Amino acid sequence: MARIREGFRGEGPGAFTPDGCAVEMYGILPVREEPDMIALGARDGARTLLELGCGAGRVTHAMVERGWEVTAVDESPEMLDRVRGAETVLSTIEELRLDERFDVVLLGSYLVHQAEAEARKAMLDTCRRHVAADGVVLIQREGRDWHDELPRVNEHPRGAVRILAAEPIGNGVNAMRIEYEFDGMRWAHEFRSRPLTDPEFVAILAESDLMVDAYLDEHRTWARVLPAS
Repeated sequence: MARIREGFRGEGPGAFTPDGCAVEMYGILPVREEPDMIALGARDGARTLLELGCGAGRVTHAMVERGWEVTAVDESPEMLDRVRGAETVLSTIEELRLDERFDVVLLGSYLVHQAEAEARKAMLDTCRRHVAADGVVLIQREGRDWHDELPRVNEHPRGAVRILAAEPIGNGVNAMRIEYEFDGMRWAHEFRSRPLTDPEFVAILAESDLMVDAYLDEHRTWARVLPAS
């Protein structure tokens, strides 16, 4: 089992990743709007996708079914063991260096809200390093009220996700607790997240030579991002 990083914790059956994600749970969690957002944000003719933090492949598999060539990256070998139909790469996002550039680079799962500024910049640098000159980076952001009005329950066909707490711990970072219940099994995940206003988001992108081209939904949770130079 992977060693859990400081500030992260996972509870429940099965193996966990270094950031406390339950491998078994991510094998059950259904894909949602991600494939449609990728299709909406990609340029015409785009076919290659670099998926950063692919987990157990819920988005990967949907994109492979749509005919995309997917390179799926994760630091957890247990997660990658569940991925089918894509080229898999065992690596942290921050350290990834491939000799290839992609039509679309996907940074989903709210990873841009990484609490540590250095790690967040390294992730965005990876996005910039691997996007084609005429490609796009798609970034999934937390909603504006994601840390407010808790607890909140999101129902899924096979269960529910309960966002229970967002406790400020200083320096603009919140300690989050989420519980998952699927197919009669339960997991909990504790991690740290940094809310970002629109101006803050734009500013951190600029540090990695990236810029917002458009927001793809009314809640501004999906951003199409381009190389700034």
